[in-house]
Amino acid sequence: MRSRSLKPVVLALALLLLPGVVVAGRTQHAPQESLIGKKAPEITRTDLQGKHLDLASYRGKVILLNFWATWCGPCQVEMPVFADWQRRYGTRGLQIIGISMDDDVAPVRKTVSRLKINYPVAMGDDVLGRRYGGVLGLPLTYVIDRHGVVRGRFQGETEPKAIEKEILTLLGTPQSLPAAYSSMMSADPSGVSPGRR
Repeated sequence: MRSRSLKPVVLALALLLLPGVVVAGRTQHAPQESLIGKKAPEITRTDLQGKHLDLASYRGKVILLNFWATWCGPCQVEMPVFADWQRRYGTRGLQIIGISMDDDVAPVRKTVSRLKINYPVAMGDDVLGRRYGGVLGLPLTYVIDRHGVVRGRFQGETEPKAIEKEILTLLGTPQSLPAAYSSMMSADPSGVSPGRR
């Protein structure tokens, strides 16, 4: 008789916990479907410099989209690396965009200044986080190809070489043509090189 009276309680508890998983006192919804291979969700914000930031305006570039926060130690370790990549690979078509998940802009401005960040940074929120599958741990970095398709996702402390490898793969060869290709294109269309006529 006693087991019958517990069944409704157990059923009610199961229904309450079904939409999410309780972890460390917070309810986290089950992970959404992966964005890998799908078009990156749109982002339109105003960056810390007051400029309009629209993800679609960067089509044709490889984008490293980094969600971070001022209280996140690993975030502050990788951000100077990203700034270096922006300097080194920007001319090849890389654009890094930072999205701070902080609530207050003042510490974000201080961190960006202290770390000498040379790429656009905008403030994020829960709505934007949900578009990107739920930002449940930081740092969270997406690599997006020149067509706006998500090609890589890196969550938590990640070896920079793994992210850099993904970026370099998407950047491909430098914008200038390789020497072998250039000489091939300048050859006579007959296929006979000028020295062999």
